[in-house]
Amino acid sequence: MKDVYLLSGFLGSGKTSLLAHLIAQFKAEGLKPAVIMNELGKLAFDSRVVDNDVPLKEMLEGCICCTGSEKMEAQLQTLLEGETFDVLLIETTGAAHPVEAMDAVFSPLFASKLNMKGIVTVADCKRWLERDKMTPQTRMLFLEQIKHAHLIVANKTDLLSDSEVASVTMQIQSLNNAAPIIQTSNSKIPLALITKLEATFHEKGINKTAIGKQLFLSSRLHTFSDAVDQDSFEDWVRSLPDTVYRIKGYVPLKGHKNPYLFQYAYGMVQWLPEFMKMEPQIVLIGDQIDRIEIIGESSYD
Repeated sequence: MKDVYLLSGFLGSGKTSLLAHLIAQFKAEGLKPAVIMNELGKLAFDSRVVDNDVPLKEMLEGCICCTGSEKMEAQLQTLLEGETFDVLLIETTGAAHPVEAMDAVFSPLFASKLNMKGIVTVADCKRWLERDKMTPQTRMLFLEQIKHAHLIVANKTDLLSDSEVASVTMQIQSLNNAAPIIQTSNSKIPLALITKLEATFHEKGINKTAIGKQLFLSSRLHTFSDAVDQDSFEDWVRSLPDTVYRIKGYVPLKGHKNPYLFQYAYGMVQWLPEFMKMEPQIVLIGDQIDRIEIIGESSYD
């Protein structure tokens, strides 16, 4: 199983610098990293920091978190089948919501192949001080990237006074007190800080994935043993709390030969027919996912 780290952060925060430092440190430890880079434009300027001996897949003119989800799955499949590597680093575009980017990684197709270790968000401390100048939508994204991080890299502290650094660090930590925070310049952090974000798998009737033992954002993989009624399934989805951000996978429906592709986000559901018999599994992503009872389950302890 390959460990996966998702690098998040607003535009210009220092994600690519962090990526370059992590690649060098993994290689120094004798581990071979692979990289997926997502850029909104047509040209892959940032990919120049990736050495030629590092397997690299690029996603241009699209965001992992929206129309690029299927492209991401294709890139992951290509990497897993065609390249040899030990760890995967995914750098999202600065316009990506971390939960949505995480959703693209957590396809049931890769449940037994990829081990999501966590979201590392680079927060631009200088921009934090000027966040009130952003549009409301942009500021919300900036805050969401920090809120959902498993590790926060408070970057560009060299541009601030000591008192500003202390104030920014305290304010960012209050927004997400579950994630460790480290002050940096040029996004330089010790490798051990991210490798400690250990994910564990438990198998008792269902599979649960806890991303970082002390962290709040988690995923859960459920395998269906029987087909379900579509209306009953949708009723169950509508009953879920707001802390469930995403559901994605293949649901076996009564009266249909193959499981249907199902996606849920922001209260909206989507069903698509599947012409191959896919594994009947769904992944739930959100907060306190372990407390959710899956339809048809009497117990999942």
